[in-house]
Amino acid sequence: MLSFQCDYTEGCHEKILEAFASVNREQYSGYGFDPFTESAKNKIRQACQCPDADVFFLSGGTQTNAIAIDSMLRPYEGVISGDTGHISIHEAGAIEFLGHKVLTVPSRDGKISAADVRKLLEDFWADGTYSHMVFPGMVYISQPTELGTLYTADELRSLSSLCLEYKIPLYIDGARLGYGLMADTDVTLPMLAELADLFYIGGTKVGTLNGEALVFTKNNTPDHFDTIIKEHGALLAKGRLVGIQFDTLFTDGLYYELGANGIRRAMELRELFLSRGIELYIDSPTNQQFFVMKNELIHRLRENVMFELWGPEREATTPVRFVTSWATTGEQIRDLENFLDLALEETGI
Repeated sequence: MLSFQCDYTEGCHEKILEAFASVNREQYSGYGFDPFTESAKNKIRQACQCPDADVFFLSGGTQTNAIAIDSMLRPYEGVISGDTGHISIHEAGAIEFLGHKVLTVPSRDGKISAADVRKLLEDFWADGTYSHMVFPGMVYISQPTELGTLYTADELRSLSSLCLEYKIPLYIDGARLGYGLMADTDVTLPMLAELADLFYIGGTKVGTLNGEALVFTKNNTPDHFDTIIKEHGALLAKGRLVGIQFDTLFTDGLYYELGANGIRRAMELRELFLSRGIELYIDSPTNQQFFVMKNELIHRLRENVMFELWGPEREATTPVRFVTSWATTGEQIRDLENFLDLALEETGI
């Protein structure tokens, strides 16, 4: 089966395997006190142009979101998210499990606006019974969003300024950040480090076996954060497992190279579908591409190609999602073209 189901179906980039193999039998201290992890932290600081940043490595996205949010909030605080935000719909209540409510505002094309966040904040503080309510203590967004869209620099500045005004942190989920940075955007990694209080650089979906790099940018790291990670059961004894991977990603621009491949293949896939009269469901500039397809065509194409329905199947047509990755090849796009043309011919669509 040809798969465009998600961006972590392959293992990892070959350079990472080579890096593992080259030091596999060598002995190093645990818990991230190894030269690879320290090197990776320094390379990330340089890439962010934020020399004082604190960098921590965790295993996965949900784990990173849960620990980052829990560590930055007081017990009576919640986190503001769009109603389509990843922490709101696709993390199995991980944030609420740790005692923090997700306070939602409307999403438009996956994004939230500073105006809607301001209204939530103003309404909360204007309510005379606020002491009986969940306090809004953080703003969460993702770049790219759950729908593959991107915040502009001005949109991020507006959210950052609002958070500064209300003295709450802005947190950016960067699970697919490598693709967002290489798309058509005016947002850079140093800009994220300037505007966000904390964010993470995703590796799992951009070329690593696993791992995310959580970055605190404002000398705002919670006290004893290593202990907080341990308390949440997330401190890796063999910390070098993630350190080696990020040290490799941030050597010779590999992270950006892998992100660029995902974007290049996504644009080829997008043109393939549009040229055959299949309409966009969401206009995404990143590696997630959404279309509206007739159910008959979906069923036929899924005999050879794996992709996701974006929600329950509808009566005649259904939104679908195709995802390219750091590993997607031109040959796979050509194979998809052949399967799509065959499905169109056989269904008469």
